[in-house]
This record gives sequence, C-alpha cells and structure tokens, in this order.
Amino acid sequence: MADVTINGLIEGGKASGGPPFGPALGPLGVNINEIVKEINEKTKAFEGIKIPVKVIVDPATKAYKVEVGSPPTSALILKELGIPKGAKGKEETAGNITIEQLKSIAKAKTAAMYGNTLASRVKQVIGTCQSMNITVEGISAKEAIKKVDSGEIKIGGV
Repeated sequence: MADVTINGLIEGGKASGGPPFGPALGPLGVNINEIVKEINEKTKAFEGIKIPVKVIVDPATKAYKVEVGSPPTSALILKELGIPKGAKGKEETAGNITIEQLKSIAKAKTAAMYGNTLASRVKQVIGTCQSMNITVEGISAKEAIKKVDSGEIKIGGV
C-alpha cells in the first residue's frame, strides 16, 4: 500500500487531534497525539501564523514524517508589523517596515525563495509590501526597490 499524505493549514504551535489531521490520521492506526506533538514542536516559532503542514504516513509500518511548509510572506510581514491586514485601497498605507525587518523576513523565507542573494530576496519581500500598501523606511515600495538596485539602500549579507 502506498504512503498516505495529509495536508493541512494550521496555526503555528496549535495543532490538535481535531481537523484537519485527527480525523484523517485515525483510520491509519498511528499515534495521533505523538504526531500532533511533533507538528506543534516544529511550528511553535510561527505562533499566530497559519502555515502549511504535510504528514506522510506509511500505513503498513505506521511510520510517519511531518513536513512544515513556509508561511506566506504576507503573513510574516503582518506579524512583523503587528497589524491584522494590509491596506484596503491604494490611498491607504497599512504600515511602514524597516530594512532590518525585511532582512529578517527574507532570511526566514530563504528556502522558499528564488533569489540567491539576500538583496534579491529582500526585493521579493518588498514586492509583497507593495501589493499590501506598506511603505519601506517611509518611502514607497517601488522607490525602495530602485534604491536597493542603485545601492543607495545597502542590504549586505548573503
């Protein structure tokens, strides 16, 4: 029998024996509490953010593997700024983020991003800020990307 994969979106550190994992794991005869404990352990750093989690179970041996995905960049930005959501219209600004906060988010998302330098990953995060109407160090996201490209805003790192 092939492995069974169960996908779910849970808040970091708050998985339980209920949906989405409990009802799906029950019929497989695995220790649900053990799996939930591992999910919570692996996701506690993302408290307050919904993140994708995948549980892969081999029904024959009852062996399992928990894989934690990366939370959306927008969720990390909202958490960093302590705001509930981005701006509604183009006239409204949802918040202002610092270069240090951008670097922190880019580093947290390294494995899930395409850029091979910190600067290119920071620019990807700035792009998400632009769609959420969040300014960067008091200037528009578009302007911030230009300043990163020109070297006026120094990112450093790898």
